[in-house]
Amino acid sequence: MGLFDFLKGEKDAGSNPENAPVMLGAPAKGTFVAMEQVPDEVFSQGIMGACCGIDPAEGKVYAPVDGRISQLADTLHAVGMEAFGMEILIHVGVDTVEMGGDGFSNAAAAGQNVKKGDLLLTMDLDKIRAADHAATVIMAVTNSDDFVSVEAVAAGEVSPGADVLRVDR
Repeated sequence: MGLFDFLKGEKDAGSNPENAPVMLGAPAKGTFVAMEQVPDEVFSQGIMGACCGIDPAEGKVYAPVDGRISQLADTLHAVGMEAFGMEILIHVGVDTVEMGGDGFSNAAAAGQNVKKGDLLLTMDLDKIRAADHAATVIMAVTNSDDFVSVEAVAAGEVSPGADVLRVDR
């Protein structure tokens, strides 16, 4: 393999044509929740960027796209990702930071490259509900203003990885 073949392979690995839309997959199995219906005003009003939620049917959170874990909350209730110029926040539950990490465990670490569908976090839905918190898994593109649009493309029941947000660049 020549130098140019190597460089081409690097560029093609996980790349997306510059102007092509990027589809973000559902970070959990459950029922799709439109941004306006997310049970947290900071997210439902778009303050954190365009977003959606999943009312989870199981306690697993997955990577919505190929990318890199940019940060992981000490309390394991939130994970940040970078992919295709997007800054993505996956926030598990509403006010779950108050749980101090109880009921959460991570399967990925900051700095790790992940593929769409890789397990990122697990959560104990019974503990979240017992603590009187909504368990909604919220996914926000926190730099939404850098894109032409970020639009929901799902409704009803979704499986992990099913298209839920379309990001036009």
